[in-house]
Amino acid sequence: MESESGVEIHWFDALESTQTYLIDALKTKVLTAPVCVGAISQTRGSGSRGNAWIGEEGNLFISVAIHRSQLPNDLKLESSSIYFAFIMKELLTVMGSQVWLKWPNDFYLDQQKVGGVITNLVGDCLVCGIGMNLFTAPLNFSKMDIEISAQELTNSYVTELKKFPSWKQIFSKFELEFNRSKSFTTHASEMVFRLEDAILLEDGSLECNGQRIFSLR
Repeated sequence: MESESGVEIHWFDALESTQTYLIDALKTKVLTAPVCVGAISQTRGSGSRGNAWIGEEGNLFISVAIHRSQLPNDLKLESSSIYFAFIMKELLTVMGSQVWLKWPNDFYLDQQKVGGVITNLVGDCLVCGIGMNLFTAPLNFSKMDIEISAQELTNSYVTELKKFPSWKQIFSKFELEFNRSKSFTTHASEMVFRLEDAILLEDGSLECNGQRIFSLR
């Protein structure tokens, strides 16, 4: 099916991982960017630090591929996870959600994770995978605070994404929200860093204890 943005969206009843499926489909030229793949349920998705993001029917499991030439000129590769994630966060805010973005690409409600983003570079395409608990959540996680279907949210997201705001526009808003991340820690090079000690740099990376930390997702 094709959304209002002109991006084809392919829905499946179940996939092991929308991200793996779309990456393979791009490599074999079964699909070409811009394109989106969604699944009603997912059995072996990718979460943070190599963990699985397995979800039940009704939650959001999508991956979107965009050619780098379509993205704003000031968007660096290392900034892409924040870029894709914050566009989703802004969309949900307009819809009435209290969701916020924890550095670099995790969606939170209060102090509990509700979803996350992973990005991969495939040739000249960026592939962004988003998982979000819309209706159900495992222990110690949260589910979305508004009612919306995965299909409706996906259609709205690809429409917003295709507006391609500049990185400067996105970063100026994320910079204001970054203070909410400072009560958390992050992992890099098998080390744990406290975000309260970190300085957010203009490309979305962090300076912490003399080291520069980039999103590895």
